[in-house]
Amino acid sequence: MNQLVLIIGDRAPALIAAVGERASYRFFEFFTANIRNPNTRRAYARAAVEFFDWLEARGVTNITAVESVHVAAYIEQLAKARSAPTAKLRLAALRHLFDWLVVGQIMPTNPASAVRGPRHIVRRGKTPVLDPQEARQLIDAIDATTIIGLRDRALIGLMVYSFARIGAAIGMRVDDVYAQNRRLWVRLHEKGGKQHAMPCHHNLEAYLHEYIYGAGLANGPKALLFQTYSRATGQLTGNPLPQANAYAMIQRRAKAAGITTRVSNHTFRATGVTAYLKNGGTLERAAQMANHASTRTTQLYDRRAEEVTLDEVERVLI
Repeated sequence: MNQLVLIIGDRAPALIAAVGERASYRFFEFFTANIRNPNTRRAYARAAVEFFDWLEARGVTNITAVESVHVAAYIEQLAKARSAPTAKLRLAALRHLFDWLVVGQIMPTNPASAVRGPRHIVRRGKTPVLDPQEARQLIDAIDATTIIGLRDRALIGLMVYSFARIGAAIGMRVDDVYAQNRRLWVRLHEKGGKQHAMPCHHNLEAYLHEYIYGAGLANGPKALLFQTYSRATGQLTGNPLPQANAYAMIQRRAKAAGITTRVSNHTFRATGVTAYLKNGGTLERAAQMANHASTRTTQLYDRRAEEVTLDEVERVLI
């Protein structure tokens, strides 16, 4: 909720406040009571604030005066300056917000319902993927003699070997790592409150064991598994590790390991899926392991075709 206040502020936008106190309450209710996912809440709040700022700059002072032409003009301008997925996400945010205001009888109609977003077809994902040797190079370059090194290696290993999303990984608690059938398993808390259990690869099992016992987390089953680190004390703080901090850590580790590929939090999920498929895994099993509802989503992570393309390019001998 603190991030919501940082984006929106503690007062409703002027266009909403102009309608009255009930409109302001309904506006904040949309983000606090209606949207449970913090990432969605943050993205939708940013979309609403930017759109309202755009309206105010063009002389629109009341939310009830917003028409479909305003939304269409904004989305068209946004699509020229930003990517198509960004424009589509902003349009979805506005549609949901205006629907909420219509149901609450703040607005008579939804001005975004008739607006079409930019066309966008995805056949191959854009997430950077590491070669298995690069991934091994990055992991081996981490100094595992320190608590922060053990933490970082365990987090990166978790994303590679269990195909975990960064949000699911940093949301884990110590008791989400547990023994079953003589193997270590991890319990991932996925989107929509869903839980997904995965057995650990033997490398990941070693990384997690060494981290949990090395950081003194074994006696605190309800403690967060991945915490921030205090350089002053040389210990974990007990506070959750934000995604931004995880991203900064990955950039730092990749640079130190001499990795030139531009990596992100999602890189390791895509790297794990691609490595699994290259070693004879099936798309159906990969989708199950990644907790994808459809194999079409998993196919976006499959970069085996890129190697074929590179091999063919090298045939151009001049």
